[in-house]
Amino acid sequence: MNTIFETGHSKNVANFEEVISICTGYGAAYNPSKASIKIPAMTTLLTTARNVLQAAKAAKTTYDNATNARELTFSNLKKLSTRIINALEATDATQQLIDDALTINHKIHGVRAKKLVEKPVDETATAVAPEDEHKNISVSQQSYDSLVDHFAKLIQVVSSEPLYAPNEADLKVTALNAQLTSLKAANTSVINAHTAYTNTNIGRNSVLYQPVVGLFDIANEVKKYVKSVFGAISPQFKQISKIKFRKNGY
Repeated sequence: MNTIFETGHSKNVANFEEVISICTGYGAAYNPSKASIKIPAMTTLLTTARNVLQAAKAAKTTYDNATNARELTFSNLKKLSTRIINALEATDATQQLIDDALTINHKIHGVRAKKLVEKPVDETATAVAPEDEHKNISVSQQSYDSLVDHFAKLIQVVSSEPLYAPNEADLKVTALNAQLTSLKAANTSVINAHTAYTNTNIGRNSVLYQPVVGLFDIANEVKKYVKSVFGAISPQFKQISKIKFRKNGY
């Protein structure tokens, strides 16, 4: 969700506070019969709006932090998978098993197997041209869920080979399973954070934009009332009508 959109919500709430201040300044002349546009009711709505806005901002921060943490956790996956292949090829494992591992490695890297059939991806190779990279990735499974699944399958392949027994600690099967657990946990954290974020957005949008009782419609009802009391060309109506509210924050 872009910054302009979020700013629109905050601006609506800030403008609603200004509407309340103006109406309060009218004194006894502001005396609507409709309960929802009376000062106390609007003040309560303002407090609720501030709370849901803050909750949405906090949930967004949590979600951003979770996605950043996941990106960091997955950042070394491609390099690690290539090292696993190299370690496997250094054994007397059958070529069929090595080819199975290579196929999975290709999927982790997000490139066509036919382009990499002779050897694992060289991490120091020249970067693929953007248009070629797009074509390759478009046919691969590069979602985080898919990467977790591919890595789990790669671990299963090397675990099935008794000759796979690298001396490097981070390439041992136990370390790979620990890394897989970390990948799953990081991905789950993002999923849960996204759910919480979207739920808070639903709550915020209900308070701000629900028909009739939402802040947006209440603000418009106030303007109508002020217009009816003071007149369409009155300075009071001009004062309050210039305060703009954006539907759904846009």
